[in-house]
Parts: sequence; C-alpha cells; structure tokens
Amino acid sequence: MAEKMAMAKAINESLRRALEADPKVLVMGEDVGKLGGVFRVTDGLQKDFGDSRVIDTPLAESGIVGTAIGLALRGYRPVVEIQFDGFVFPAYDQIVTQLAKMHARSLGKVKMPVVVRIPYGGGIGAVEHHSESPEALFAHVAGLKVVSPSNASDAYWMMQQAIQSDDPVIYFEPKRRYWDKAEVDVEAIPAPLHKAQVVREGTDLTLAAYGPMVKLCQEVAAAAAEEGKSLEVLDLRSVSPLDFDAIQASVEKTRRLVVVHEAPVFFGSGGEIAARITERCFYHLEAPVLRVGGYHAPYPPARLEEEYLPDLDRVLDAVDRSLAY
Repeated sequence: MAEKMAMAKAINESLRRALEADPKVLVMGEDVGKLGGVFRVTDGLQKDFGDSRVIDTPLAESGIVGTAIGLALRGYRPVVEIQFDGFVFPAYDQIVTQLAKMHARSLGKVKMPVVVRIPYGGGIGAVEHHSESPEALFAHVAGLKVVSPSNASDAYWMMQQAIQSDDPVIYFEPKRRYWDKAEVDVEAIPAPLHKAQVVREGTDLTLAAYGPMVKLCQEVAAAAAEEGKSLEVLDLRSVSPLDFDAIQASVEKTRRLVVVHEAPVFFGSGGEIAARITERCFYHLEAPVLRVGGYHAPYPPARLEEEYLPDLDRVLDAVDRSLAY
C-alpha cells in the first residue's frame, strides 16, 4: 500500500526496515540517537533498536567514518550520518584513502558496505558550512558510489539499495526537500540505484538534474509549457556512476540539453555530462550543452543565498539561450 510521506520520514522508515531485516545494520552519527538527528530523520530509532545499534558518536567525523570502516571489516553494514555537508571534510581522508580503496587494495576480497549519509545543499537559511554541495569531490574518487534522491519514494528505495550495496555509497540528502511529500509504496519494485528516470516527457529540450534541483526543473518545464515549449525533465538520481545512456536517449530526441545543479558550475558534475554528451551526441545536438549552477565563490550568508542558488529565471534563461541557436 502506498502512503504519502515526507522525504525525512521516508528515510526514517527505510532505515527502520533495514534495522529490522538485518542485525548487522547499524546507524551511527552525532545526535542520531536520543535527539533523533537535527532534522529528526533518525527519530525513534534508538528507542526501538537500542543504543548498541543506533549509536550517538562524539563530534569527530574522521572517527565516525574510521569506526564504520572497522565495523565493515567485521561484517557489519554501518550507516553513518554526517550532520551537515560542510562537516564532512574532517572525514574526507578516511573516505578517500581508506573507504574508497579497500576493495581494490584487497584485490576484491574485502567488501565495504558503508553508507555515508550527508544532508546537503542550501535553501534553509543556514549559517556557514551548512549549505555546501560537495558531490563532485566524491564523484571524482574511484571506488565510491554517489547518489542523491529528489523525492520521498526514491529516498526510501535508494536507501534500501545503498545499505544492500557491498561498495561504499555516499548518499546525499537534499535538506530543503526533507519536508516535501510524495507517495511511497514500500512493496514496489524499485528502479536500479544508478538508473536515471524521465519525470516529465518533452520534445524541445532536456533538463537534467538530481536531488534538490529536480523539483525546480519541473517548475521550469511547467512555466515553459505556458509559452508553448516542451521540456523533458530527467532525474539523474546518481552522480557516480552517471546514466549516460539515459541522457543520450533523451538528447537524441530533444537535441538540446541544459544541466542544472546547486554546486558551482566550475568543475562541477555538469561539466562531465556536457563533455560526454558532446562526444556521444555531436551530430544530434542543435545547441551546445549549457549548465546552470552555483557561482565559483564561497556559499554566501543566508540573506544572499537566493541570489546564489539557481532559480526559475536563471534556468529559463538557459533554456531560451539554447532554443535560440
């Protein structure tokens, strides 16, 4: 039976299901237990599963991930929370030099079933270090899977799939979408973890996005439709690996592509998409691949973040520029 729930609730229910199904699944992080997380995503889990499975850790991100690596070596499936995106960098060494390398270092003998949950992105009026979008830093590292759901249903199922993965998954949760509700069918057959999905059909141009920007792109497509423009919206869902086949199929139909993400455009994931699709679809494209994202500047104070983040007008401007070729 499908139930309408917010994304935060969907992740909570997914973690609950995983904890019930496998005693080797653990949840760890700062304030995830008694408090239930700063966004209450883990609310009630410690009460129901005990403090030996839902573990409040010290404020030490490197130690959290390092402990998770040790637990994974002993057969556990830890799900660790980094409280905010900007707090992940003390753990970056552990993630890049240990977590991502263990499988290759052991010639495939050692699995690393670790999920690193990271609430990310802006739009909530937070202070410094609480609104970053560092997904490209992790996508650049071989050995890591990097995903980001855009809605409650995907949040539920992608968490299930991430926990079941024998490879480490960096699971970026768009915090501004935590309270957006959608139908979640907990008995459904989910799409593959790294498969992109068309969430709106169109013929004139493809908008490709993931995480918090998918909803914006749907709003852009609706606004463009009032002007007689038919935009296809593609939810990438996964940043590494990227579903280039799905992007190519859409672009071969629409012949134009605009990639949208919150992270800075400079050296962002949109650059890799633009380069690869230009190679694959050179004779289909009727305009260069355009990118819309954040600026190459530190994330600004909350009063200025709406000027920094992509919005309806900035994406529509890119659409108009593409269609003008």
